[in-house]
This record gives sequence, structure tokens and C-alpha cells, in this order.
Amino acid sequence: MTEQFVMAIDQGTTSTRCILFDNHGRLVSVAQREQRYHYPQPGYVEQDATEIWRNVDRVLPQALRDAGIRPPQVAALGITNQRETAVVWDRNTGEPVRRAIVWQDVRTNELVRQLERAPGADAVAQRCGLALRSYFSAPRLRWILDHTRGLQERAERGEVLFGTMDTWLIWNLTGGANGGAHLTDVTNASRTMLMNLETLDWDHELLSFFGIPRPMLPEIRPSTSSYGVTRRVVPGIRIAAALGDQHAALFGQTCFAPGDAKCTYGTGSFLMMNTGTTPRLSRHGLLTTVGYQLAGEPTVYALEAPMAVTGSLVQWIRDGLGLISTTAEIETLAASVDDNGGCYIVPAFAGLFAPYWHSHARGVIAGLTGYITKGHIARAALEATGWQTRDAVDAMNADAGTTITDLKVDGGMTTNNLLMQFVADVLGVPVRRPIVAETVSLGAAYAAGLAVGYWPDLDRLRRNWRRASQWLPEMDAQRRDNEHANWSRAVDMTARWGSGSRRSAAT
Repeated sequence: MTEQFVMAIDQGTTSTRCILFDNHGRLVSVAQREQRYHYPQPGYVEQDATEIWRNVDRVLPQALRDAGIRPPQVAALGITNQRETAVVWDRNTGEPVRRAIVWQDVRTNELVRQLERAPGADAVAQRCGLALRSYFSAPRLRWILDHTRGLQERAERGEVLFGTMDTWLIWNLTGGANGGAHLTDVTNASRTMLMNLETLDWDHELLSFFGIPRPMLPEIRPSTSSYGVTRRVVPGIRIAAALGDQHAALFGQTCFAPGDAKCTYGTGSFLMMNTGTTPRLSRHGLLTTVGYQLAGEPTVYALEAPMAVTGSLVQWIRDGLGLISTTAEIETLAASVDDNGGCYIVPAFAGLFAPYWHSHARGVIAGLTGYITKGHIARAALEATGWQTRDAVDAMNADAGTTITDLKVDGGMTTNNLLMQFVADVLGVPVRRPIVAETVSLGAAYAAGLAVGYWPDLDRLRRNWRRASQWLPEMDAQRRDNEHANWSRAVDMTARWGSGSRRSAAT
């Protein structure tokens, strides 16, 4: 019998990849192409959805060629994607009406402030699990409708379509303007602020609040579902799963039980905990979201803490300050000193995300003295990621009514042993990294393979998980508490700086 494989498209913020996995969850081949950012104004972050589609057109055949695999050997395809990025395109031509607005974009800050004062604003979080923030898709979609002449009327007539990147790719793969399927999954829909968290359908009150025409919205499906068969690029492959990237990482890390948690460390970092089949509305600055939904089974919910600046702080240390020439060098530089020397960096480059949510906060470097060297600054930069994780975990434990007892990690920053040891130290729990580092792509592949019977059940996926590295806490509890108190003072400074408040010398 010819060996079968599962394919994953990982449409990320910086690149689009296609990866093939075998039955043991091992990577067989990978093809990748980067995509460009566009910054038309300060705070604006855009990408060309057509460029992203062209990249998919190239990486799928390349991944098959590199592995020496023919399309009939692909049992199923799963799609995972950058979330909250908004695309609107013409139903008849397939052309985007403008560039996609990326999740990092903050142009809707003023619109969100207006919406916060509008009737019905208090009910938004109760319905969708998300507080009003510029981070999510609905304000971006509202902005596109407001700033594109005639688009509202065309949307009401169903002439233009909206989607996050999963929807854009599914529509194109299944035919595009020639009968493409306009679909999304519950995880991506749960990040738009337009889906009711309990009914898992577009919510009439939320659509009315944001003024979004329903005809432009895709149909919502479970994460594992029949999304159609590819008719373009590589025809004949069954699309069997779709998940937002962090939900896919949760699935790829086999966090299938309530209390299981993972953190993906990249440009930004994302902590997520499985909370079971009942949504828990956060009271501590977290996001309540769908974790995943297997077809025919109860929905699994999650709490999430997005941290906007983690790996990008290291990039700034490299490119903005010139203290290192490669990102990998920061570990060596940080290890050249025994501690941070009293220096703390809070990277609020464009506000702070969870659990603080200070949109006007700006970054600070606190505790500078003549003693501080570039080694201390490098160490403080790494520790900033650890302290943000600590604050997110504390909020998550409070919301969930449980305690995270260990943390599974993935992403590019997990190769930094000094950072991972610091995360274990400040959390006081073991930190574990799996052998397969591509957990986002693996999660999409797992979901697709599960949908078609390539893998029989969740227990089989659990058995595929293998530990590559583990870090155990070593820091003294008293030191941990003292250091955290200093970090919290620095966080408070960022919020006061952004608000323009000043304290007099007398205080």
C-alpha cells in the first residue's frame, strides 16, 4: 500500500509555509516563502492578500516535489493562519478591494474608543468573550467599509466577501471566483468579535453594533470539517481542517485536557489554556475564545493571553540598538552578567496587550545606573518575556480557578536556554519543549488527519508527543517575588507615561 501523508498550510504573519507530516507526526518536507509588510502610515500594518495567495501557489507543489510525493498520497490538508487579519475581496473577480489589515495594525484605536461609548458596548464581551480592542477583526472590517467608497452597499448585496486568512485561502483553493467555498472555522470566527461564543454563529446584535452586513460573512464550520476539495494549485486534495495559529499550537501540543497550557514564543508570544467545554469569561484581562471544535463533539474553550512584543524586542536590540549582530547572540551577551543589575525593560512599543491592556502605554527602560552594561540590557530584554509570561499565567490561574503545573512551549525563542530557564524560574513550574518544533503546522495536520481517520483518536496524538528539553525552576522564591515587584513598578511607569501623567517632585 502506498504510504500516506498529511499536509498543512501555515499562513503566518511573516511567511507562508507548506509542511508534510507522516503518521508519527514527523516532518517530511517544508517549503516556505516570506511575504512583505506595508506601512503606509504610523500604526498602519498591511499585507497584499494576492501575494500571499501566490505564495501558496508556489509552496504546495514545492513541498510535494521535495518529498517525492504525488497528490494522491496526501490523505488530507489542514490550514492554519495568522488571526484577526482582515481581507475583503470582490466575489466575481477575486480581487481584494484593498490590502489586508494585519492584526498588529492599530489604526482603529480611535474608532474603538467611539464604540466603547456607543449603546450596547457593555454587552459585547458577554456575547463574544472579547473586550472591545483594536486587536480584533470587527473594528478593522468596519474601518474598511467606512473608508472604501460604496463598499457598504456592495457588502449588503453580497457582492464583496470578508474573511480572515483561512477563509481567503479556502475560497481560492476550492475555485475562487469559479465557485470557491466561502467558509471559516469556529476558532477564527471567535476572534472577529462577531460570533456568539455559545451559539457558534454570527450574532445578530454584534453585527448590528458594528454595522456589518451578514451577506459578506463566511459560513462557520467546526475546526475539523469538510471544507471542500482543492481545484487549484494541486487539485484533488481534501481540505479537512482549519484553525487559527495559536489554536493549532494548542492542538499540536496535545493540550486536550482542561488545565493543559502552552505558550508559543515568537515575534509576539501567546499563552493559551484549555478550559474545557464551558466558556470562562475573563475577569483578569484575558481573552475567552474557542480552543477548537471537533466535528460532532462538544466545543473546547480556552483562555488566551497575547503578548505583543517578545521576540521583536530582541530584534530591536539587534537592529535598533546594534548591540548584537544576530538574534542568537543575545543569549551569549545576556549570560555575560549574573543578573539584570537592577535594569528592567517593558517593551510597550505600541501599548501593552494581555493582561494589562494599556493601549497608550509606551516602553521604558527603568533602573539605569552607570553600572549597567550592554550585557545587563540584553538580560533585561530576555527577562521582559519571562515577566510578561508570569503576569499572564497569574491572570490565567485566577480566571480558571486552577493552577498551571507545567508549561509546554514552542516557537523560535525556545532555542534560547537562558530565557526558558528564566521562564521556569519566574513561574515556579517545569517548562517543556517537544521534539517537533513546528507545533502550529503539526496541530493543523493533526486536526485534518483526525478528520479523515489518518489518526484514530486523541490518545494516539498524545503518544506522538515527545519531550526534547525541560527546564526546572531554580530561583529562590523570595528573590522571585522581589524581582517581580520591581517589574510591576516598571509596568506602572509605562501606563503613566502613555497617559501623559506626571508626578511632582514633592510626591
